[in-house]
This record gives sequence, structure tokens and C-alpha cells, in this order.
Amino acid sequence: MSDVTRLETLVDLRDDDSDAGRMSLSALLEAVLVDGSRVVLLNGRGWVEKLTGGKSGDTPIIWKLTSIREIEQTARSVIGPDEPFGGQSRCDVELAYWVSLTEVLRRQGILADARELAQLPHTVVLDEHLLARL
Repeated sequence: MSDVTRLETLVDLRDDDSDAGRMSLSALLEAVLVDGSRVVLLNGRGWVEKLTGGKSGDTPIIWKLTSIREIEQTARSVIGPDEPFGGQSRCDVELAYWVSLTEVLRRQGILADARELAQLPHTVVLDEHLLARL
């Protein structure tokens, strides 16, 4: 394979919005290399969680009702691969996704196989500011 040992999605607050019914998050996918360095594979991804309600004490309700597990699951979905569209099969869409990630790596001088990349461990890490809010 290549020097890529694992994939990591970093989730952070997109803004420090204190609105009780809104949580804006960003997700960044990186390849972690053998030497510990990282290559950004996807950035600019994210999502907004909305909830109708007010505050419960000093903490907005959205922050009390959203679990770390829910954020991790949503982050994996947002990062991809996407759902099939336009008559494509799931297999075709997934392969295209992994090939596109290997192209990002190739532009950085790192050779990787799409199928092997898809089998690497993939962790989701929540930023300390996000964890503090939860």
C-alpha cells in the first residue's frame, strides 16, 4: 500500500453560535501517514443541527440533546461516500469516491490504492471546544 495508515475526520464548531436551537459543525477528512504527517483529503464539509426549543439552565437544549455518537455518525455520512444518484450503483459511487481521494494523495506525491484506502481504519475526532460544549 502507501504510507497512509489511517483516515481521520476532524469535527469542529463552524461558529460559536449560542442559539439554543442551532449547532453548526464542520468536518475535515485527513489521511494520516506513517510518519505522523497529515494530508487533507476533503474540507469544506459540514452540517447544521436544528432544534426548536429554548435553554435548559445555562446550556442550550441542542447541546444537551445531541450525543457524541450522533455527531460521529453524521460526520461519517457528511464525509462520504455519497448516496448513488443518476442511475449509478452504490459500488460505482463508492469506487469513484475512493479513486478521487487517491487522486488527492497522488497530487501530494503519495501513491495509494482506492480499494486498500477504503479498508483503512477511520476515526472521528471531535475538537476540544466541541467536546466542552457537549
